Amino acid sequence: MQAAEKVNVSFRLEAKNPGGHSSMPRKDNAIYQLAEGLARFSRHEFPAKLNEITRGYFQRSAPLHAGAIADDMRAVAKDGGLDQPAAARLAAVHPFYNSIMRTTCVTTRLEGGHASNALPQTAGAVVNCRMLPGEPIDGVREEIVKALADPGITVTRMTEPELSQPSSLRPDLMQAVEATTTALWPGIPVIPTMSTGATDSRFLRNAGIPAYGVSGLFLGPDDARSHGLNERMPVQSLYGGHEFLYRLVKALGGGR
Repeated sequence: MQAAEKVNVSFRLEAKNPGGHSSMPRKDNAIYQLAEGLARFSRHEFPAKLNEITRGYFQRSAPLHAGAIADDMRAVAKDGGLDQPAAARLAAVHPFYNSIMRTTCVTTRLEGGHASNALPQTAGAVVNCRMLPGEPIDGVREEIVKALADPGITVTRMTEPELSQPSSLRPDLMQAVEATTTALWPGIPVIPTMSTGATDSRFLRNAGIPAYGVSGLFLGPDDARSHGLNERMPVQSLYGGHEFLYRLVKALGGGR
């Protein structure tokens, strides 16, 4: 059950140089300057943090796993300070675990130069960030600048992020979702989660309306094809999800 989502914002990184003819190389090359900064940036990691939703995710996911993964999930989900060693081990297990525990920024585009026989006058890159809810935007930019460690590389925000605060896990809502789930699929747990991307729920949350993403749709391990030309859903899931949502809306509306 999605009750939170990360915030999407992109930055443009740029290095400039007087340039010249490629037959007379200079030590200060815009492409090299940017590349070295990006290499330093690639080693930067934002601190791990949990909120109500991600803490609930690890608490309820732990029983579905065994051994060290289950132990680490329980460790990070404990109240109090975050168990950093456990968080680091989980982050290494799967990119999803890493992404829901911290703001992430990654270089997604790269460009430089204007001719094969000329020294580059400009080299640029796009860094896309998925910020934890509540994270200050300027603080993320400052972290990027710090990681690049080169005042000659400018960092400019390209997009205006749409902030989205998590929706609280209300007991009455959780009870209705869990009761409906148990009636249709006994033994299936309801696990709160935070989307690593963004959804239309951000518009509702920004308007002060709590939003929750729950569908009752089940996908197989090879059916995670969102946004692809081959996106599909099992027929049985379509009918099961329809029945689930019908019952849930009736329950939340006070009906039987």
